[in-house]
Amino acid sequence: MTLKLMGKKRGMTRLFDESGNHVVCTVISAEPNVISQIKNKDKDGYEAVQLSAFKVKPSKAKNVSKPLRGHFAKAGIEARGSIVESRVSSVEEFQVGQEIGVSYFADVAYVDVQGISKGKGHQGVIKRHHFAGGPASHGSGFHRHGGSTGMRSSPGRCLPGQKKSGRMGGENVTTQSLRVVMIDEQKQVIVVEGAVPGARNGLVYITKAIKKTSQKSQKKK
Repeated sequence: MTLKLMGKKRGMTRLFDESGNHVVCTVISAEPNVISQIKNKDKDGYEAVQLSAFKVKPSKAKNVSKPLRGHFAKAGIEARGSIVESRVSSVEEFQVGQEIGVSYFADVAYVDVQGISKGKGHQGVIKRHHFAGGPASHGSGFHRHGGSTGMRSSPGRCLPGQKKSGRMGGENVTTQSLRVVMIDEQKQVIVVEGAVPGARNGLVYITKAIKKTSQKSQKKK
């Protein structure tokens, strides 16, 4: 298992490779995450590393709960706005207060990015489930409807679990095997190929990809 670093999606751009081909990319800023707690088998029953990110401004320190303020004070670090825990095989190489930045992915070709997708509210079946819709001619009366969802005979009801209109977006989504295009340790930025879930300035989690093949190569197969 690998560490899960926190960052913020800053937006999309494009870069050009050595052959002159343009590559659509997403820019993720990831300031150094600091280790605020280390869990071991003897005390907690498993081994994990807790990372904290995004320093809290003094003017907003009141928004941090009292238990969390004590937690950060015990670790000897400034209060942070986000916390995430990553299970690891061994915690011997980590220590409380250690900072981990984008250089953690320096020798990695592909990463997985996890985030909350954009909320789109209540949507119909065409946008939500990609239904084809009905005829667009006059008098059809069936342009963007979902069609029949039940039956007149037994059991005579709408079965649960069918594709219908409803809330769309706002879900936890992971995009796998995004190629690392560039890492700028000075600016604390990692640039990956393709799009990542979430809105601009949204919180994302970056991990080393389990699968070493890109999405394009998977589609070709």
